[in-house]
Amino acid sequence: MIRVATRIDRDAVAATLARAFADDPATSYIFPDRADRVKRLPRMFRLIFDEDAGGMPLVTGSGEAATLWRRPGQAEIGKLEMLKQLFPLIGAFGSSLVRAMRVGDAIDAHHPSGTYWYLHIAGVDPAHQGKGLGSASIRQGLAKAREDGMPAFLETATPRNVSLYQSLGFEVIDEWHVPKGGPKFWSMLNPAP
Repeated sequence: MIRVATRIDRDAVAATLARAFADDPATSYIFPDRADRVKRLPRMFRLIFDEDAGGMPLVTGSGEAATLWRRPGQAEIGKLEMLKQLFPLIGAFGSSLVRAMRVGDAIDAHHPSGTYWYLHIAGVDPAHQGKGLGSASIRQGLAKAREDGMPAFLETATPRNVSLYQSLGFEVIDEWHVPKGGPKFWSMLNPAP
């Protein structure tokens, strides 16, 4: 069962996403030291959960999978909002803040024009991967996008995820690298109905 996540789910969602992204190319670039990455990812995903709470945060019944969707017109976080979160950002990223901002700026630069639902984060606890939980959560978000007559957009730095997203109707619209040795990303769009 997929449901809308609430503030009560925040820590469980952050923990699930931290496990799901422990070896992701983007988080590995942001936090090169694995021990530091494992320690910092739950903090990072709590901040992201808070940023995305006004969108459509979805979680499976026991928190095995989560997707965080941003509403149309709210795909990017403005610099003023970032400044308001400066101290929590420093706490979450520490000395990796510059690399995190480099990734964030590159992602923002590759958003398409127009209005769309943005699948900001999708992750499944590694112990539960391969059971269709992530796909089910994404499909629920796509159903909302279709209901609104909107396309959906995402980007991924994980090569094996490209075919998964293609199976859900997303098409690769761009391939790019984060500057200064950052990972490769695929930008993908699920067209409006």
